[in-house]
Amino acid sequence: MTLHGDLRRNEPMSRHTSWRVGGPADIWYRPSDRADLQGFLAGHQGAVLWLGLGSNLLVRDGGIRGAAVTVYDALGTMVRRDEDRVYVEAGAHCARLAKFCAAEGLAGAAFFAGIPGTVGGALAMNAGAFGGETWPHVRRVEILDGAGQVRSLDAADFDYAYRSVTAPIEGGLFLAAEFQFSAGDGEAEADKVRQLLRQRRASQPVGQPSCGSVFRNPPGDHAARLIEACGLKGHSIGGAQVSPKHANFIINTGTASAADIEQLIAHVAHTVERTHEVRLIPEVRVVGEALQ
Repeated sequence: MTLHGDLRRNEPMSRHTSWRVGGPADIWYRPSDRADLQGFLAGHQGAVLWLGLGSNLLVRDGGIRGAAVTVYDALGTMVRRDEDRVYVEAGAHCARLAKFCAAEGLAGAAFFAGIPGTVGGALAMNAGAFGGETWPHVRRVEILDGAGQVRSLDAADFDYAYRSVTAPIEGGLFLAAEFQFSAGDGEAEADKVRQLLRQRRASQPVGQPSCGSVFRNPPGDHAARLIEACGLKGHSIGGAQVSPKHANFIINTGTASAADIEQLIAHVAHTVERTHEVRLIPEVRVVGEALQ
């Protein structure tokens, strides 16, 4: 099958991660559409790393053996199905979903404006922001299984919790989801989206390379509070720094390596555990090989 997407070899992952770090992937591919994605997978025999916007992801400096496949903008369909349901493909930006629902007069999706990633990533980890979570709104999903076949599953087939989703198909890729929201005042929803985006800009280091929140919030507390109480705001290792604006963000000040960031994550977790006897669990996924 002839491929129609963008295929690159030895592609620096620093170009495709929100931290702007990461060594080369053997193969990087952005399919032109769903059929093109299936065609690529049919001809690829190695490991695959799925990418959206590259947030909540740390690729080590040695890079990725195998293929990195991004669905951002490749799978971006978003349509209203009926009175209260929206069909969204995995490559659509979460903020776009929030704005789309407001324009359609649907309420309950504004929190998606605070998630710095794609719908596929939000589905994979039950992402949330501003008190909202992804999976309570999911009704059906489409998954690409290991054999390259598309399967449609009910939300009830999945178990989810805070920042966690257990799927009945191991290694499947979320292709799309059908979400349910409620009828609402479109203008009021649009105002809420704008308010949440302003709140995000005011409280988070928007515009600086980061992965979003580094650690999950422990039960009954906030990771940022614990980190700040340890005096770690502004603490740096190499070019990686705990954000002076929000302690649960680690930023690349311009010269960070993935190793700098990984060491700083470990240092923050160790310090919080030693000081507060609380073990912070990272949200960020660390992949790839260390630089030899």
